[in-house]
Amino acid sequence: MAKIRKAELRDVPAIFEMINHYAAERVMLPRPLTDLYECVREFWVAEGEDGEAAGCGALKFYNAELAEIRSLCVAPGDQNRGAGRALAERLLIEAESYGLKTVFALTLVPEFFFKCGFREVARERFPMKVWRDCLRCERYFHCQEKTVCLDLPRSSKTANPQAETAEVSA
Repeated sequence: MAKIRKAELRDVPAIFEMINHYAAERVMLPRPLTDLYECVREFWVAEGEDGEAAGCGALKFYNAELAEIRSLCVAPGDQNRGAGRALAERLLIEAESYGLKTVFALTLVPEFFFKCGFREVARERFPMKVWRDCLRCERYFHCQEKTVCLDLPRSSKTANPQAETAEVSA
């Protein structure tokens, strides 16, 4: 299992390289280097054997109840070793520690998130995301991403599967 830790400034070039590798394959959206430095505190990384970032993921807050998992990826060649799952789990633990009610993601690989307990929902459930990011995206009118969400807390003792989370409006 990969060691998961908060990202540091020294990790930003590796995060940039991973994200933009997948962006070139049109699996993720690109992120400018300056943006990654500005939001490095949102990121967690999976350390490779050399101590360098071999995977990353961020938790972006929208309000006191809602956050998005963004830029979740593992370095090419390091897939299928559990780092992606460990990063997703760490991001969900962080979300729960803040008392969030819902975590969502936009993804071309919804099956990964389904294995983590997410379910598919309509993108319009998150108008702040659409307004902030989607409307400016070059792929907006032909987007293939699926929107997935997970209601928190995840504990079967405290979670109410019938509870609906509050919708976020712009």
